[in-house]
Amino acid sequence: MKLRIITALIAIVLFFPIVFYGGWVFKALVYLIATIGLLELLKMRMTINYFIPFAITILLLWGLLIPVTEQELMDVLSITKAEITLIGVLLLLSYTVLVKNKFTFEDAGFLVLSAIYIGTGFYYFMNARDAGAIFIFYGIIVVLATDTGAYFFGRAFGRKKLWPQISPNKTVEGAIGGVLLACVIAVLFHWLFPLPHSLPIIIVVTIIASAVGQIGDLVESAFKRHYDVKDSGKILPGHGGILDRFDSWLFIFPLLHFIHFIS
Repeated sequence: MKLRIITALIAIVLFFPIVFYGGWVFKALVYLIATIGLLELLKMRMTINYFIPFAITILLLWGLLIPVTEQELMDVLSITKAEITLIGVLLLLSYTVLVKNKFTFEDAGFLVLSAIYIGTGFYYFMNARDAGAIFIFYGIIVVLATDTGAYFFGRAFGRKKLWPQISPNKTVEGAIGGVLLACVIAVLFHWLFPLPHSLPIIIVVTIIASAVGQIGDLVESAFKRHYDVKDSGKILPGHGGILDRFDSWLFIFPLLHFIHFIS
């Protein structure tokens, strides 16, 4: 526990000022974090043994992370993100032929889905910062409050398992407690740092975001259970890897954009 607290404090001291500062420093950090997250996911399946497909996937990830709209991409590069993805797919499929199917269709599909999953989540993470640092901190407190509420409510009242095959310790009561605490903390956050939305909208969005964030956490647990690993990585002592910390945010920030909470 002491190691987890020290790591968390160091991360806060280093990460939060960069979020406040924004700009290219923040975007460079997100590119780095996303790349490490992709590497963690590929290592779970041991697909980094294929250097050329791995390099193609990294380039696809970076293309999906470009922090501009598709129309701006068309103006600058005469290419859309959908076309970038298509090029990545065609290159990976072509590689299956070059190596006589030692690198398979399933391998290519895993790489493409991994790049889209991580690239989209972190793209909207940057999108939230462009709209204002307050949205980043809103997303952070929703996740932290959800995790805290789920833990304590689960320990105190947990009876019915939520998804025992994937995450044995999570309970339905804990999940509900996480949503409730997230709503309470979000209301306090809005009172201290007003968001450009009415309180009823913030409560509804928080309920949805808390639930979706828990799904994101379960998705990461499903990866680890399927590939038989304890943590996605070891870069954060006591906390595991990048995906262990950002799994919920990869789901929450696209959601906030899609429901127009972040314009």
